[in-house]
Amino acid sequence: MHKVFISHHHGNDQDYKDALVEFGKQHSIFVDKSVDTGDIPDDWSDEEIRRKIRDDYLRDSTVTIVLVGEETKRRKHVDWEIYSSMYDGSVNKKSGIVVINLPGISDDKCYAAYGDEEKKRLYPEIRSWIDIDNRTEYERWYPHIPARIIDNLVKPGVKISVTSWDRIYGYKERIEFLIDAAFRNRANCDYDLSERMRRANS
Repeated sequence: MHKVFISHHHGNDQDYKDALVEFGKQHSIFVDKSVDTGDIPDDWSDEEIRRKIRDDYLRDSTVTIVLVGEETKRRKHVDWEIYSSMYDGSVNKKSGIVVINLPGISDDKCYAAYGDEEKKRLYPEIRSWIDIDNRTEYERWYPHIPARIIDNLVKPGVKISVTSWDRIYGYKERIEFLIDAAFRNRANCDYDLSERMRRANS
């Protein structure tokens, strides 16, 4: 089983995180390595924040699942966790990323980073797909997804699947497929980390 860190807005979306962890435990899908990243001073440098989160909090994980709710994109700790998950450190290497939109957040819009196999497994009833090739369209389709994820959906050479809660929760094989695909492709993802880390919630 892969070791997974779940990044989410603790104030709004804890119930979804707890439900996903419980389902994963019941069906032996993944090992939850999530911890509260706690109070990290805003005046630390990006490198200090990254090192603390990557080396102390995410050190045992190889895949990060980002649960996207109404306020997720505005939370500094979520941005720090995504940045640190994507960072290829000397001690702990970068992780694969999976995005799950929670109910009410772009429910009908998915991004199948792993091609036909993912489409067949998760979206067997969808017959026609729309190709998106620019940031404006990604932002229109996914208005609640954190900017750092959008940076990397746009970037060639990065694979990040975006699915919805209703497509994934309760489906053991679907969760396993996405986690395993993210794990296998993580070393090949040339993540864009050019944006500075958030310094405050908004």
